[in-house]
Amino acid sequence: MILSAKEFMASIRDDNILYHEEIICSIAHSRMLAKHQLITAEESEQIIEALKEIDEDISSGKTGFDTDAEDIHEYIENLLVEKIGETGRKLHTARSVNDQVVMDSRLYLKKEAVSCINMIDDLLDTLEALAIEHRNTIMPGYSHLQRAQPITLAYHLLAYYQMFRRDRVRFENCIKTIDMMPPDSGALAGTMWDTDRSEMMKELGFASMLPNAMDAISDRDFAMEFTGCCAITMMHLSRFCEDLILWSSVEFGFIEIADEFTTGSRMMPQKKNLDVAELIRGKTGRVYGDLMNLLTVFKGLPMAYNRDMQEDKHAVLDAANTLESSLALFVEMIKTIKINRGEMQKAAKYGYMNATELSTYLMDKGVKLEDIPDIVSKVIAYAINKDSAVEELWLDDIRTFSQKFDSDVYDEIAIRNVIESKRSKGSTSFTSVDEQLEEIKKSRKKRK
Repeated sequence: MILSAKEFMASIRDDNILYHEEIICSIAHSRMLAKHQLITAEESEQIIEALKEIDEDISSGKTGFDTDAEDIHEYIENLLVEKIGETGRKLHTARSVNDQVVMDSRLYLKKEAVSCINMIDDLLDTLEALAIEHRNTIMPGYSHLQRAQPITLAYHLLAYYQMFRRDRVRFENCIKTIDMMPPDSGALAGTMWDTDRSEMMKELGFASMLPNAMDAISDRDFAMEFTGCCAITMMHLSRFCEDLILWSSVEFGFIEIADEFTTGSRMMPQKKNLDVAELIRGKTGRVYGDLMNLLTVFKGLPMAYNRDMQEDKHAVLDAANTLESSLALFVEMIKTIKINRGEMQKAAKYGYMNATELSTYLMDKGVKLEDIPDIVSKVIAYAINKDSAVEELWLDDIRTFSQKFDSDVYDEIAIRNVIESKRSKGSTSFTSVDEQLEEIKKSRKKRK
């Protein structure tokens, strides 16, 4: 479809979501104009009442968006003039659209960042509950997607907990960058009127005011930072989804996801596809694209405002919507997860992941370091050939590879003992996981 020049320049389809922010900023601006006698108190009240009616009409669906308007700012002004006549145009005194778009965007993204934090909190609480439930569930830990060392499922879940905990902190820090109100910037150099926006700042809930008007109307760092936070959180969701997809396969058989988050195949009815997890993994690239879109648009712009900046809305709003829908579905999906403890423990037991402890045992018994790898390799090969776990071999059998083996070797290589043997802070041992859960419990109380 070929657009006209007017349609090509319009942003109403993207920025109409900012209508409420546009209205509350306009209400605060009207009060400020009256305070400085740039309009009368009666005119201000007339404007404010009309804006409140417009807000209610749009919120209720009584009034739709006029796609003939260039942007949400023009649209709201047109509705205002329709209601109260030329008095409505006085609202534009001492401000420009450049001011309006930054104010609206900052207020909206602060709200979205808070929403993301709340959704991450829900995810953190869900992971904590799962970890508590599965602190004794043993599974293989992987390196290079190869079975490496035995761990607990709780330990694995807490690794993701820490990822999302950092995401939460990133959004909190992002709010500090967003929560700054532009001064009376006008087009870029300020205004000729002696205005004071400090009351507006308090009314709108901004934490501080930007010190330079030119920077204020040309800056979109806050949008890039927010989108970057979304991209990193999506990456963490994608990694988790990859684990879930692998674990649900027949080859792993560790978990089962509820049917409402999966689809079958008409041609291959034995399959159960994790479509929600796969789509979250796929949509991660979409949010990366939103971030690269913003960075690329702004990389060569001269000071101050340029129309290119209009392109920020689509990218940042898409990133917010994609992350929030992904978080909501992901939390609901993992709440339905069924863990096959038997398969997890079996994979840990027959993964020969106690080979390291077998080597340590021989070293403690005084076997030469250069001889240990050959001995352990032969024990493992023998166990594989017998289709047996190492700890299931008879002592007489393993002593054929080294007379240093004795009955105490079984305590050394028992999977639970291997896990508990990790003494360092933050390890997979049951003791360490309990410590991690206790710290999480304390931090959760502070968070709430």
